[in-house]
Amino acid sequence: MTEPLAIRMLHDRVLVDPDAGGGERRSGGGILIPATVQMGKRLTWAKVVASGPNVRAVGLGDRVLFDPADRSEVELHNRSYILLRERDIHAVATEGEDDSQAGLYL
Repeated sequence: MTEPLAIRMLHDRVLVDPDAGGGERRSGGGILIPATVQMGKRLTWAKVVASGPNVRAVGLGDRVLFDPADRSEVELHNRSYILLRERDIHAVATEGEDDSQAGLYL
């Protein structure tokens, strides 16, 4: 994405861009798993593109882990995004963070 979104999130809302992991994937042993196979409850990674003023634990550019069943989709500039509440985020992975810091970061 080259330009910032012209949207202001409210309260504890987070707008994320899901990772393109909906296709085929390989297991740890190298077995190809088709996209049509439904796994049990599988969490999804996404990148934060906007957040509201009351969001405390995530920032723009963070990768977050969430349950795809607890989501609302929205389309902006012909792209699909997911709208979450901060409490629906299970984990945060921030690139470039110092590993010696404690907290919610992976």
